[in-house]
Amino acid sequence: MTGGVLVQSQLPLPLVRRGKVREVYAVDDDTLLLVASDRVSAFDVVMKEAVPYKGAVLTQMSAFWFARLKSVMPHHLLTADVDVIVERVPALVAHREELHGRSMLSRRATTVPFECVVRGYISGSAWAEYKKSGTLAGEPMPKGLLESVQLDPPIFSPATKAEQGHDENVTFDHVVQGVGRLTAERLRSASLALYEAGRDYAAKRGIIIADTKFEFGTTPQGELIVIDEILTPDSSRFWPADRYEPGKGQPSFDKQPLRDYLAELKSQGKWNGEAPPPSLPAEVVQATSDRYRDAYRRITGKELA
Repeated sequence: MTGGVLVQSQLPLPLVRRGKVREVYAVDDDTLLLVASDRVSAFDVVMKEAVPYKGAVLTQMSAFWFARLKSVMPHHLLTADVDVIVERVPALVAHREELHGRSMLSRRATTVPFECVVRGYISGSAWAEYKKSGTLAGEPMPKGLLESVQLDPPIFSPATKAEQGHDENVTFDHVVQGVGRLTAERLRSASLALYEAGRDYAAKRGIIIADTKFEFGTTPQGELIVIDEILTPDSSRFWPADRYEPGKGQPSFDKQPLRDYLAELKSQGKWNGEAPPPSLPAEVVQATSDRYRDAYRRITGKELA
């Protein structure tokens, strides 16, 4: 069921890869099954405890956005309906409850080797770089910017995809060198269009999408599509609009309670920031789960299926 906690799926399909959050399975030559667990990481370390509803939020919010933004950019999602999934893949019938609400049947695509980040506000690693050098991904920025201030127009700020550790911000020219100018320009225009459409919708729901990252892939026919997840609390910074105050960090609808708890342990010398992680109090896990579910409700206007 959606509310059940899933730490790791084990399905009777070939495992393509296991990430920090998702398992990806091969269904056939054209189709993949993505299963979002409730694992959670912070400071690049996966915690021992899982966060209830997290995988369902990531999956169902992505499905919501894929449907809403399909006119902006085609995507990989075929269905997130578990009944359709188990009908198409009979080997999964016994795993129906495990997959409910957290699985996506998707088109295969060759992944573009860059994270396509769009920043509408300066925060996180962008703010850290700006404070240090006055640049963002190596590009000079105006002087005198405040933390969390809006960037108008939004900035395409790509990054390398890191299997371990942090992604590294790179220049647009670096992307051009990697994939060619035409593809780089398509990635930039698609990322900005998706962000702006999502930002404008979320604003009506009382949420600021400060920044986000998209992943793209190409189909065997050469079509560029959005893949993985889109505009979720894991891939984006969501801020409550009614509490926005430029000049400082903002509260967010993600794993902030977890990060705050771990940051306090690090400041006290009780954790070195490396594996193994410390145990998490139940109230921190619950507060993190509540943030994810609140983001889903605010964005979609619905409860989890």
